[in-house]
Amino acid sequence: MVSRYKRFLADVEFLDGSIVTVHCPNTGAMTGCIDSGSKVWLSHSEDPKRKYAYTLELVETKNGLTCIHSARANKVVMEALENGLIKELSEYRHISSEVRYGQSSRADFVLYREDETSIILEVKAVTFHLGEGLGAFPDAKSVRALKHTVELTNAINSSTRSLIIFCVLHSGINKVSVAREIDPAYYVAVETALRAGLEVQAWGVDISTSAMTLSRRIPFNL
Repeated sequence: MVSRYKRFLADVEFLDGSIVTVHCPNTGAMTGCIDSGSKVWLSHSEDPKRKYAYTLELVETKNGLTCIHSARANKVVMEALENGLIKELSEYRHISSEVRYGQSSRADFVLYREDETSIILEVKAVTFHLGEGLGAFPDAKSVRALKHTVELTNAINSSTRSLIIFCVLHSGINKVSVAREIDPAYYVAVETALRAGLEVQAWGVDISTSAMTLSRRIPFNL
C-alpha cells in the first residue's frame, strides 16, 4: 500500500512490512487516485540503469481500480486499432506513431486509408473521478493538452481528420467531460475545435491486475 507520495515517486509498503520507493509515471494531480493507504500493484524492471526498479501501475481507489501509468492508454488504443476493435476506424489500416505535424507537435498516431485520407489521433488518459460515474480531463492545467488541441484544429482539411480519444483508465468512470473548472483554457480550446470539425470519442477500458483492454464506447459531453 502507499505510505507516502511525492511528485513522480511514491513510497510503497509491501505485505512483509518493507518499504520501497517506486517510480510514479503520471504528470497530473492524480486526484483521488493516490491516497495514503491505498492498495497498489507494481511492475518490476530488470534494467540495471534504472534508479527505481519498481513502477506504480494500478491503485485500488474507493471508486474502482485505476491505472495511473498514463502511457498505458496509448498501448491500449494501439492494440485496439491493430485488432479492429474501433469499427469506425477499421478502414484506416496503416498506423504510424509519434508523427511530427503542425508547428512542433508529435501525434500519438496517424492513421492512413488507401485513398490517402488520414486521421491525426491524440490519446488522453482519464482517471479523474468526479462522482456518479463521471470522469473528466485534465486533472490539472495542461499546457501540452491545450497545444495539441490547437494543432489538431489547425490540421483539419479536406483529406485530414483530427480525433481525440479519451481513454478511461478508471473502472468507476462510465462517462467523460472536460474539466472546465480546472483548465478553462483547455475547455474553450476543445469547444472551439469541435465547432471546427475536431472529433472526440471516449472509451472505457476493462482493467484487471493481469491485462487492460479497450472495451466500450462511452458518452462524452463538454
